Amino acid sequence: MKSTVSRRDCLRLAAGTAALPVLPRGAWALDYPTRPVHIVVGVAAAGPTDIAARLIAQSLAERLGQNFVVENRTGAATNVATEYVVNSPPDGYTLLTVAPSSAANATLYEHLNFNFLHDIAPVAGITRLPGVIVVNESVSAKTVPEFIDYAKANPHKINMATAGNGTGPHLFGELFNWLAGVDLVPVAYRGSAPALTDLLSGQCQVMFDALSSPIGYIRAGKVRALAVTTATRSPILPDVPTVGEFVPGYEAITWFGLGAPKSTPEEIIDKLNKEINASLADPKINEHMAELGAEPLVLTPAGFGKLVADETEKWGKVIKIAKIKPE
Repeated sequence: MKSTVSRRDCLRLAAGTAALPVLPRGAWALDYPTRPVHIVVGVAAAGPTDIAARLIAQSLAERLGQNFVVENRTGAATNVATEYVVNSPPDGYTLLTVAPSSAANATLYEHLNFNFLHDIAPVAGITRLPGVIVVNESVSAKTVPEFIDYAKANPHKINMATAGNGTGPHLFGELFNWLAGVDLVPVAYRGSAPALTDLLSGQCQVMFDALSSPIGYIRAGKVRALAVTTATRSPILPDVPTVGEFVPGYEAITWFGLGAPKSTPEEIIDKLNKEINASLADPKINEHMAELGAEPLVLTPAGFGKLVADETEKWGKVIKIAKIKPE
């Protein structure tokens, strides 16, 4: 006998078939991860971004029972890594370490093959690092007001070491130039380490850097810390004031977090966020961060997304005012 199927039955079957993919997504999130997860870092190993990624990767591996592999893909001021993740499957198995460069690049580069705020879904914060203004011992200024007076008396003569055009140390210094009304001359290096080396030798007189980088030299008395760049004083250097105590409105932090390709299932993002925030509550993780002068950055996906958006707007203004161009 020839069977017949009504139009209504066809519509029901079609609707049921269309709904099928929705169900497994939730199931996959419950089992996630079932294979190794790659965390892509846009800078070389051993720097603050890489350290933050490896710290959280180890904790997630222990909590979720799968390897979290840190993969360094350098080039174009982290844009190579970002584009790679943007074009990866949105399945939670390729994540991106997000840093201030991610926010700055949106303005610094005119022709990117992606829109960071649109193409990368925020997952979670990891850590935040205060910055610090350090000067060579040859600089007579011992306070921020004295340094501002010194800089105004020597316009365009004070070399400011940076980790490269548009990097955190460069942007922090340009924000200071703008708000303090001074004219420090940025000198670009290929990373914080060589920049700090020339600060120590006296080739440069001042540097704005993440506290974790020069802290040993500060404690050894080889460079002088004038102020930290955060809104509040750092417990690592409790006697060192903030820049904002002398320059109203100044605040700059180095922060790190994780992102994923857009359209990554919310269930997976929420699971990662929950596990990362649980990791950040671990006393061992907190102790390790404190050794680096850092503190946990506990945020929801929406909260981390707001941070990235706010930083993109903030540093975009600085880049335009200082007329910064990529190297």
